[in-house]
Amino acid sequence: MKKFFAVLLLGFVVVGLAACGTTESESDGPRIAVFINGTLGDKSFFDSANLGVQAIVDQYGYDVRVVEGGNDDTRWQPALLDLADGPYDIIIAGTWQMEQTVMEAATLHPDKQFIIFDTTVDYSDGKHSNVYSITYKQNEGGYLAGIVAASLTETGVIGAVGGIDIPVINDFIVGYIQGAQSVNPNIKVAISYIGGFVDSARGKELALAQFNGQRADVIFQIAGNAGLGVLEAAEEAGFLAIGVDSDQAAILAEDGRNDVANIIPTSVLKDVGASLKRAIDLNEDDLVPWGQAESVGLTEGSVGIARNTFFDALVPSSVLPLLESADAAIRNGSVQVDSAFGMDQARLDSIRAAVRP
Repeated sequence: MKKFFAVLLLGFVVVGLAACGTTESESDGPRIAVFINGTLGDKSFFDSANLGVQAIVDQYGYDVRVVEGGNDDTRWQPALLDLADGPYDIIIAGTWQMEQTVMEAATLHPDKQFIIFDTTVDYSDGKHSNVYSITYKQNEGGYLAGIVAASLTETGVIGAVGGIDIPVINDFIVGYIQGAQSVNPNIKVAISYIGGFVDSARGKELALAQFNGQRADVIFQIAGNAGLGVLEAAEEAGFLAIGVDSDQAAILAEDGRNDVANIIPTSVLKDVGASLKRAIDLNEDDLVPWGQAESVGLTEGSVGIARNTFFDALVPSSVLPLLESADAAIRNGSVQVDSAFGMDQARLDSIRAAVRP
C-alpha cells in the first residue's frame, strides 16, 4: 500500500440542495449547512467537498443542507447570511472569496460555529473564536505531480494552467516546479492563468498554446471547472494532462469519457471532502480548534496524488520509488517544499522566470 496515494471514491450525491430542503435524520447531532460559492459538477474542487458531506451523512446521519450559490458572486453574501440566520449549528463555506462574509456572519452569530476551507479568516483582532479555518498543503501534492510530469515528458517542457494568479494556485505551481526540478534540474515549465475558474474554453485555448507553441507535452491543470478544457485539449492534441482536487481520470471514466481519462496519468488530490469529514469527526470529540487555522497535507490524508488503472498504464514502474522517497522525505521534513504563502512577489517571479521555456 502506497501511503501517498489517496484514491477517491466515485459518485456524487447532492445532499439537501436549496430546492430540496434538508436531509432526513434520526441523529440528535448538529444541524449543518454547507454553502458552495459556485456549482457542483466541476468534477474537482466542489464535488470533492460534496463527497465529504455525503460521508458525514453516511456516518452520523446528521441533517445537512448543501446550497449552491452559482456563478453570480453578488448572490453569495446574502445566501450565506440567510443560512447563518437559519436553524443551523455549523455553517461551512470555502475559498478566499468567502472570507469576509464568513467573518461577518460569525460576528453576527457568536452562538454558532463556522468552518471555512481553503482560506483563513483574520484572527488578529481576537475575534472569530467561533471560526475554524482549514488550509491545505497543496504544494506537497504539487511536488509529487511535478515528479510525475518530469518523468513523463519527452520534450523537457511541462506546463501548468492555473485559474487565477493568486497564492493558493501558485502554491500548487511552486511545489510542481520544485518536484519537477528534483527529477530534471533543467526542466522548463510553461505557466498560464485563465483569469477565473469557469471558462473551460479559455482553459482549452491556453493549454493548446502550451502544447503547440511551447512544446509542453504534460500539463497540470489547477483551474476547477475551467480546467476541464485543459484535459480536453490534451486529448485533442495527443498529450498528457494532470488533474486536480479529485481523481479526475476515474470520474471521467465513470462518466463514459475514457477518451479523456486515458490521457490523465494522475491527479493532485486536494481532498476537501476528507478535511470536512475530519473536522466533523473532531467536533464529535470536542477537539476542533475553534478560533484557529489549521493546515492539512500528506500527513493528515488531505493531500496526495491518485493512483488508478490510468496511472498504472501511463506511469513507468521506475517512477514509483521516486514518489515513495519524496513522500517519505516530505513527511519527515527532510524535504521542505516551497510555498507561495508568505513568499514575496520577487521570489515568486524569479521561480517562474527561471523555468520559462
